[in-house]
This record gives sequence, structure tokens and C-alpha cells, in this order.
Amino acid sequence: MPEPRQPDDPRPDPDHLLQRMQAAGERAARGCLRIYFGASAGVGKTFAMLAAARAQREQGGDVVVGVVETHGRAETEALAEGIERVPLRRVDYRGRTLQEFDLDAALARRPALILVDELAHSNAPGSRHPKRWQDIAELLSAGIDVWTTVNVQHLDSLNQAVAGITGIRVRETVPDTVFDDAGEVVLVDLPADELLRRLREGRVYVPEQARHAVQHFFRKGNLIALRELALRRTADRVDDDVRAYRQEASIEPVWRTREAVLACVGHGSDAAQVVRSARRLAGQLDCDCHVVTVSVPRLAPVPDAQREQLDQAMRLAEALGARTETLAGSDMVAAVAGYVRRHNLTKVLIGRTPARWADGGASLSGRMHALLARALAPWLGARAWLFGRTSFADALAAACPEIDVIRVADDSVRQETPADAPVLPGTEPPQADARPAQWPGLLWAVAWCAGATALSALARPWFDLVNIAMLFLLAVAGVALRHGRTAGAFAALVAVGAFDFFFVPPQLSFAVTDVQYLVTFLVMLAVGLVIGQLTAGLREQAQVSVQRETDARTLYELARELSAALTDAQIVGIGSRFLRAAFDARAAFFLVGADGRLLPAATAPEAGGAAQSDAVDHVLAQWVFNHGQPAGTGTDTLPSGTVLYLPLKAPMQVRGVLAVEPRTWRAFAQPALRRQVDVFATLIAIAIERLHYVEVAQQALLAMESERLRSSLLAAVSHDLRTPLTSLIGMAETLQRGTTPLAPEVAETVGAMRDQARRMHAMVANLLDMARLQSRSVALRKEWQSFEELAGAALASLRDALARHRVVVADLSALPLVECDGVLMERVLCNLLENAAKYTAPGTEIRVRGELSDDAVHLVVEDDGPGVPAAMARQVFEKFTRGERESATTGVGLGLAVCEAIVQAHGGSIRVEPVHARAQGEGTGARFVVTLPRGNPPVLELEAAGLPA
Repeated sequence: MPEPRQPDDPRPDPDHLLQRMQAAGERAARGCLRIYFGASAGVGKTFAMLAAARAQREQGGDVVVGVVETHGRAETEALAEGIERVPLRRVDYRGRTLQEFDLDAALARRPALILVDELAHSNAPGSRHPKRWQDIAELLSAGIDVWTTVNVQHLDSLNQAVAGITGIRVRETVPDTVFDDAGEVVLVDLPADELLRRLREGRVYVPEQARHAVQHFFRKGNLIALRELALRRTADRVDDDVRAYRQEASIEPVWRTREAVLACVGHGSDAAQVVRSARRLAGQLDCDCHVVTVSVPRLAPVPDAQREQLDQAMRLAEALGARTETLAGSDMVAAVAGYVRRHNLTKVLIGRTPARWADGGASLSGRMHALLARALAPWLGARAWLFGRTSFADALAAACPEIDVIRVADDSVRQETPADAPVLPGTEPPQADARPAQWPGLLWAVAWCAGATALSALARPWFDLVNIAMLFLLAVAGVALRHGRTAGAFAALVAVGAFDFFFVPPQLSFAVTDVQYLVTFLVMLAVGLVIGQLTAGLREQAQVSVQRETDARTLYELARELSAALTDAQIVGIGSRFLRAAFDARAAFFLVGADGRLLPAATAPEAGGAAQSDAVDHVLAQWVFNHGQPAGTGTDTLPSGTVLYLPLKAPMQVRGVLAVEPRTWRAFAQPALRRQVDVFATLIAIAIERLHYVEVAQQALLAMESERLRSSLLAAVSHDLRTPLTSLIGMAETLQRGTTPLAPEVAETVGAMRDQARRMHAMVANLLDMARLQSRSVALRKEWQSFEELAGAALASLRDALARHRVVVADLSALPLVECDGVLMERVLCNLLENAAKYTAPGTEIRVRGELSDDAVHLVVEDDGPGVPAAMARQVFEKFTRGERESATTGVGLGLAVCEAIVQAHGGSIRVEPVHARAQGEGTGARFVVTLPRGNPPVLELEAAGLPA
């Protein structure tokens, strides 16, 4: 079985090598994408791309132009001459003929390199892909190299930032993954003053467009800001390329291409000071901040107080936005140096606290170990810092001479808690670090050495002194293995003394007649110390490995059982059982109900239940749920309690609260246990969220099937009813217009037949519209429309229905044009006006007006009817929902549902709200507000669609 690879192993990781080989093979099968990237239009991206393409062609390359937008620039068109072009595809759209890139022709031609300008371009309807970058992705999959252009405002991650700078939202965007996955990115840059000069000279747009662009998009401040965004985005891309190249080439020395700060923290009291200093320095340098600590096998346990200081420092680093990581390895200098080189960091901050990173200190074995290390320092080399020969900072500087190692100033205002400080009620007074008693191990060391002495005395007639010394060394190794480091060091001293007293001439005396025995004593003492420490170290490592394996297996079993849970009750039972087994603690679960509120505490039936305990507080659990922060024992919020409350944070949201009550008070004050219970809570939260989305998916599937069946039935019935209704209306109108006058009674009956047939025809039309909208078979024919014209057409078609009402239309000409489907939006106005006429008394007023906001246009239809109750504000837009006066009002409740479907298809919204009572004492009425995106009117269409390159 191969040995596990150590983190500080300098050899390349074979798994990473295999991944790089696989990635290289995939890249070789695909084409290479080169992006010419710029801050704005006019910087020369297309020109630079064509110039490079001509150079490639002159060298014998197979270069083809797929599509190049020259925008009438003579110098750009001259560069494109002579290069083979793929014929453009003609597309008829709204009475116009558009020319689009022909993807199939390019794939059939299959050149080595193709130029496809404007990566963010939107293809005309009917194309295979809606976006040009999707066409390019297909070309790359076919093994064809592609060169293209894009501006910074078209990147998804920067689109909103550009809109905030320029005040113009660009609609055509490209996912950042396309930019990041490109093989090459070429920055084409131009100063703002030079770009404005080119714009005034007409080298970017025609004169009329240029004057308009200078007043809006091409302001100098905008161009400077966009240039900075482009440079920063390119720098991020280059930094990723440098890191990838260093990994592929296995380059160890740090390249100072970009500043980055690393804080190394240990168990010293100044860990938080180091973290704050590193974050402040990173902010000044505007660079990334990393915080690491190193976990090494220790021969003595770290005091709880020091562990808590380190945990607080790491939590502080996470709160400050630093990247934190716990490294593992036998040599801390090698582990930190490896991290520095992997991430290409340039500055490392270390504290000045006297507390050492490695074990040692004031113990008897620690002092003896240091004395031995000083004697062996010439042979220890770089690891001498472990024994006090040199500092960690000096050792790191020697291992990485290309980085800056900074010693952080000590916190001069830090104060220790005075011994007579008052103790708060319900808390424990501060105590010294609890250390296990050493005297039993020392007694066992004496016993082992006595046994070795007795055994040596029995073997003395047959064994030489050299072999007798081996028996004592065996005793030292046994003591270190069974009783730890201190007992092993003491055993080495006792063994040397016993060997000298009982076996070295003159016997029964510590006098030494032969000077050679002094060398024997020193070597024996040194070997005994080293063997004892190494043996004790192996013992500690074995214990730590066993504990880690136990924790990992526990987490694995918990995750496996939670993955098979099908109900919340099963999750509660599984979580309670594992918490009781791992921490000897009772657990209560506060889950979230359908209304988003916490339910009463739930416990496993066999757990005894923490819910029956008076210590579990629903109010505190609600606070934890609202704030998403832990509370209770071992935290900063109500630490005097006996219960730990943890928010069940899932990837999407908080799914409840876990209350854990250990039998031993303040058990979770230990950082290791606290980290483990946090992992338990995370796994439980993910399991609860999984069940939630399974239920949501099942409900959605059932609703979709029901809706599909209903829509199919409605469509079938509507088609069958439409033809006879149309015939009935035509026959009624024919009778009314006949040459022979009808009797008054007959004429009234024919008129009633016509009116009822028209109502039925409107219902059938709504049914058909709803069925088509839900099946997404309606293609919106968006054009710039005037609300004034739409309202006029709707009022004209409803002249008879609105004859008994007074309709007041405000001046709608001040509203900007809105891009929408005129026929469907007229249907929305007709349904709203007809609805107002149905539910208001004759003679009342119906008002139509418009409102404007920053990014939307609002059309308001008000009436003076009974209004809509607040409880039905959303229900009225559901299908087959009618008002309160169902018995007296015709209709099937589809008009408002059709309105909402049409408006949502346009990216807008519709809502109903009450109209405030007026002084005349009339009813509150209903106000329907249709909100549509404002967009950019035709005069700003160039900037809204994205400036051409």
C-alpha cells in the first residue's frame, strides 16, 4: 500500500499531473479562442484582430473571415480585403433582411482560423443559437480556432458596474466563463483623450452618431472608468495564467508579479493582532489576504486557552474576508513555504509573542531537548528552529529568500485578567491550564529502569556493558511509548545513572575511573533522549490519527444515513442518535413550518428529549434563526447557558435551529468539539433542505401535469366553440340589418342573442390566449409602441361596454415609447377596462393615466367600485377566480389571468391596490397598475444595444 503523501513533500502531486494531462488532451481536441478585449468601442480591437490575421495569412495560415463589423471605417475595411470570407446568411425579420453569421457554412469550410467579430452579438430569431458566443463554442468544439472581440461592458460580472457608471444598461452580455476559458486574451488599450480625438475625427462613428455618443456614453469620465475596469479584469486574467503556468512548470520560487499578504498565526496571544495587521496591509496594497495556521503532531497537548485564542483569530480572519486554511505537516517551515509558493505570495507576517510554534518551553524534557539540539545544531540545519537554535521567521526567510518576512509589533495595550477580578454569576473563574499529573509517569520510569537494572544484573555474567546499555535504552523507549515525553526524558536520566552506579567500574559508585565512560554516558543520554522523544511522538501521532479516523468515520456514517432519510422525523431521529453517541448530549430540533416560522421543538422518541428540559428556550432559538448566529454555551451570546443553539444553515437559507444540551457543562467550549458539532449541524441542514426541494419538485411536477391537462382541454373546447359562436354572431347581425324590419320583441331577442354570443366569443378568446401563453407558443412581436395609441384602440373596441361609464384618460403622450407586442398589450387594456365596467355601477368614473420611474413605465386603471379585498390581491390574478358578485356578473375569471400572463411575458408585472376614499364618501375602488421595463427609446437604441466595436 503506498504511503500517504505529506503536504510538505516537494515532489509533484501525481493526481495533479494526471489532471493536467487530461486537461491538455481536451484542449488539444478543441480549438483555441483568442479574445481582443477593450474598454469601449473605437479602441481598435477589430483593427488589431485583422492586422494579426493578415500576418498569420502571410505566414501560410488558413485564415477565413466569418463576420467582421467595420462600421464604414476605411482603414479597417482595407485590412479585411484579400482575406477569404464565409458568405453571410440572410434572415427576414419584421419586413427587413438581416445578414447574420452562417455557422453551417463555416463548419463546412472548416478553416484553421476564423474571425468572428462581436462576441456579445445577439443573433436574429430563427438562428440555431440566440447568441454569437454559442456559435463560437460550436466552432471550438469542432476544433477550429476562433478570434473575436468584446468590450468590458459586455461581461456579465461587470455589466451592472458599467451601468452604474454610464447610466446605460447594455442588454447584450457574455458569461464570464467564456472569457475565463479563452486560450488568449489580448488587451487593446487607448487613452481617453486619444479615443475622443478619434471620435471627433469620425474614425469611430459617422458625424451624427459621434456627436450623440460624446454627449452620452463617450464622456471622458466614463471612458477612464471603463479603462480601469478593463485593465483590472485583464490583470486578474493574467494573474490566473501566471499561477497556472507556475503549477504546470512546477516553479517553486515566488514571482513578484502581484502583491499578496500571508499571515502565519499560532497559539500565541498576538494571533488576532497579526490577522488585523495583515488585513490592514492587504487593504493598503489592494491585494488578497491569506491567513494560515499549521497543525503538526505535538508531543504535548495544547492548552485550551491557547487553542481558543487561535480559533478566535481564525474566525476574525474569516470575518475580515481573508482566505483561511489550516495546513498539516511535520515541518511548519516547509508547510508555510509550500503554501507561499503555491499561491505566489510576496509578504508574510509573523507575530512577536514569546510563545513558541513548536513544543518545548519550561518543562524539564523541553529544556533538556533544547540543550541536546544546541549540541546537534550543525547537523540539524534548517530544522534547528524547532529546538530554539533560530527563530521561525529566520528559518522561513532562509527557506524562501524571495519573500518579505515582516514581524508584527506586539499589542502594547493587551492586558491579562487580574487574579482578583470579579466573577460573573453563572460563569467559572479563570483557571490555569489543566495539565495531567506527571508524577505517575515518573514513578513508572523508575520502575522500568529498576526492572532493566534487575534484568541486566541477571545477564551480566553473559553480556558485555554495551549490551547492558541496550537493555536500558529499551526501557527508555518503553517508558516514552507508554507514559509520554516527560517520563521518557526522566527515564533516560535514571537509566544513565543506574548504568553508571551498578555496572561501570567502580561499581556502587558514581565515580568514573576511565574517561571513555564519560563519552559512553553522553552518547547513551543523547540516544535515550532522542529515542524517547521519537517514540513519544509516534505515540501522540497514533492517538491523533485514531481520533481523526474516528471523527471522519462518524461524519461519513452520519452523512450516509441522512442521505437515506425521507422525512423530517427520520432526520431528527438520526441527528439525535449521533449527537448522543458523539457528544453524550441531548438534542432538540426547531424546524421551519410552511409559513416560514419555527415550529415547537422536536426530539427523537427514544432520546429522552431535550424538549422536555427547561433549559431549551424557544425565544432564544427564534433569535438564532432570525440572526443566523449561534448562541448559548461556548459562544459570545448568553455563554452562561447550558444549551448550545446552532442555526441549521443550508446552501440556500437557514432551515431551522439545533439545540444541543451536553451532560457536561461547557463541553463545547473546547474548539475541537465545537468544530465537530458545527459540521453535524451543516450536514443536518443540507439533509433538511434536500427533503424540502424534493417536495417542491414533486408539487411542481404535479402542478405542471395538471396545468398541461387543463390547457389541453381548454384549447380543444375553445377551438370547437369558436366557429359556431362566430356564425351565431353573424346570423344575429344579419337579422338586425335585414330589409324587413323586425318586431320590437323579436329585435330585442336578436340583440340579446348577439350580445351573449359576443360575451361567449370573448371568453373563448381568453381561453385560447391563456392556453397559448402557458404553452409558450405565442411569439411576441415587440415594437416601440405609444401608450396613447394603445389606450385609444382599446377604448374604441369597448365603446358599447363602456357606454354607461365616464372614462377619463390623462395625457399619455408624455410617456416614453415602450417596446411591446401591440396586439397583446391592447388585450391587457381591454380586459382591465372591461373588468372595471363589470364591477362598478353605471355612471361611475373609470380613470386611465401613466406614471414614470427610473427604470419602468406604469399604466394605471382606476375605478370607483367596491374594490378588491387585501386577502384577494393575488388571488384575483389566478385562473377562474371571480369577484364577490359572481351571481350578477358574467365571465369565468380569466381576464385578469390573461393580463398577468401577457405582462409577465414582456418582463413586467401587474398588481392591484385600493384607491383611498375621497371626500364625497365614495367607495375605495380598485387600482390596477401595469409595470413594464422602461428600456431605451429609439433615440438611445444604439447605446442600449451595445456600442459596436
